[in-house]
Amino acid sequence: MRLTVLGCGDAFGSGGRFNTSFHLALADGHRVALDFGATSMVALNREGLEPDGLDAVIISHLHGDHAAGVPFLLLYLHYVVGRTRPLTVAGPPGTEDWLRRAVAVLFGKTDEPWSFPLMVEPVSPGADASVAGLDVAAYPVVHGDMTSHALRLSDGARVLAFSGDTTWTDVLVEVARDADLFIMECYAPEGPCATHTDWETLRAHLPEITAKRIVLTHMNSAMLARRGEVSVDTLSDGMVIEV
Repeated sequence: MRLTVLGCGDAFGSGGRFNTSFHLALADGHRVALDFGATSMVALNREGLEPDGLDAVIISHLHGDHAAGVPFLLLYLHYVVGRTRPLTVAGPPGTEDWLRRAVAVLFGKTDEPWSFPLMVEPVSPGADASVAGLDVAAYPVVHGDMTSHALRLSDGARVLAFSGDTTWTDVLVEVARDADLFIMECYAPEGPCATHTDWETLRAHLPEITAKRIVLTHMNSAMLARRGEVSVDTLSDGMVIEV
């Protein structure tokens, strides 16, 4: 699978980076977005990737910097494209209600049907899902009071692991186990932080992580200023990785 980093920034656009979103081009032709923060439509267009090409959006949690671009996508597909083929949005339990309310708040659209079948699928720990050619496993992580999942995605040949937003929790060792690529959030250079992971803590756990490659995302300004000091790769918007 080919991964394009649409956005790897934090909630506040530190370093001029877009909110979290990754575009996955699968070998079988499916196109999937992993998270879709508020700036993701801008990021897709910047990269020359047609939003209508997406078959699915998979969401780790429902904070705006990871999910708030979805209402913009839906309206674009409905009003601009007139899409007729289905779109799947997969996320934590409650995603369907959240999405309905978000569309109503942002655009005032309530009961009018979409021009395309919209399928909203809950993804929960212990209940693996199949989404647009990907096997999806969710793992509970620790992000304040928000239900937040780390995700492990497989196309049958490659495994992509993603921490979502979380302070360090030992379940991440299992999420990343032997993955081809592990995208790990690293908000700050030092901690502790109740809702995010810091580099000082993560560095201590690196020997436990068996992923073939680790890359850092979701960095604040202080972390960005020190990313040259870390021993693993860091992401930038627009980067393309062959997983």
